[in-house]
Amino acid sequence: MATQRLLLVAACALVDADRRVLLAERPEGKSLAGLWEFPGGKVEAGETPEETLIRELREEIGIETRAECLAPLTFASHTYETFHLLMPLYVCRRFEGIAQGLEGQRLKWVRPRDMRDYPMPPADLPLVAFLEDLLR
Repeated sequence: MATQRLLLVAACALVDADRRVLLAERPEGKSLAGLWEFPGGKVEAGETPEETLIRELREEIGIETRAECLAPLTFASHTYETFHLLMPLYVCRRFEGIAQGLEGQRLKWVRPRDMRDYPMPPADLPLVAFLEDLLR
């Protein structure tokens, strides 16, 4: 079996006061464009997943949070054609700012039970069940 490179991506389930979770649509021009995902991004060299989420949430959707507000929930491990994705999913209920698509992406606050109505990347889809259990 050929060895694939491992890509570490941190993702965040931002939860609002109504127990809805923020989904972001992948913009045109990116791989998997048009699919809905949890905000986050690639963990850069020298970064922790928490630092990545703090940076990505600020850059992509204008949200400020702190490491102590990020609670690990579960993770995805998924083989794509050219890489293997390892993606820890954190839950964040304490954040400041109003989410907005600073990179032109559409955002939507969605109840976990309704998330399957949104097409998601294969790695994100199995995470929905954990959020359904958490936010019943």
